[in-house]
Amino acid sequence: MSMGTKNRLALVATLCRDHLRQNHSDQADLVEEFIAEIQASSEDNAWLQFTDAKRSDAEMRDRVDQAFQAWLNGE
Repeated sequence: MSMGTKNRLALVATLCRDHLRQNHSDQADLVEEFIAEIQASSEDNAWLQFTDAKRSDAEMRDRVDQAFQAWLNGE
């Protein structure tokens, strides 16, 4: 894995975690549990599931919000 890829992985993870913590601060414990589950994944690139080919941060935030809501609903 190249250094650029590692940097992109770290950036995506940071953006997703920060977004969740900020926008769902009223559910802080659940957010931290969701984050822990994502990070516990055996894949190094678990956070990349929320990105797309356009690398749109807005779409990424929407996807992580949808995943969090689905996780809350037990889907």
